[in-house]
Amino acid sequence: MKSVSIIAAAAVMLASSVSAASNDPRECEVCMKVMQDVRDAIPKADQTNKPAIEAALGAQCAKDTLSARERKICYYIDPIKRDVAHPFSLGMPVDRLCKRINKSNSEICGVKFPVKTENLEKKDLTKLRVKQLKSILVDRGVECKGCVEKEEFIAMVQNTEHLAGSDEF
Repeated sequence: MKSVSIIAAAAVMLASSVSAASNDPRECEVCMKVMQDVRDAIPKADQTNKPAIEAALGAQCAKDTLSARERKICYYIDPIKRDVAHPFSLGMPVDRLCKRINKSNSEICGVKFPVKTENLEKKDLTKLRVKQLKSILVDRGVECKGCVEKEEFIAMVQNTEHLAGSDEF
């Protein structure tokens, strides 16, 4: 009987850790912005009309003002517009919509906006996670070979400050 309760407790802890990991505020952030922009562009009367939603997706993705990451999301969504339009027409929130379409293409939620690095001081960089510091370096096209400690990543981010600013992929 003890082993059953231990297994049940382990299952509860595993489930809670999985749900906590999926609550990353940056998860699917670019997809959610694109979908919210589409939702804002559609008149209320057409928000249940699938062809109108597909047309609005196409119009949103055709804009010249999109960032490189938003264009990347459009590239992923274009072949599955019809699959996106159905839950969209039912009024599904954008976060759930993006997580649903992420099941068909796991790269959708992997697209993230770059971490803002303008005017960051060393004390601000220490607040970032190593994963975010690595992301900054990847955005700058720099690889930190031999970096193990967080301080080494911070130093590399500071040393490559002159490379910041590009948003192309």
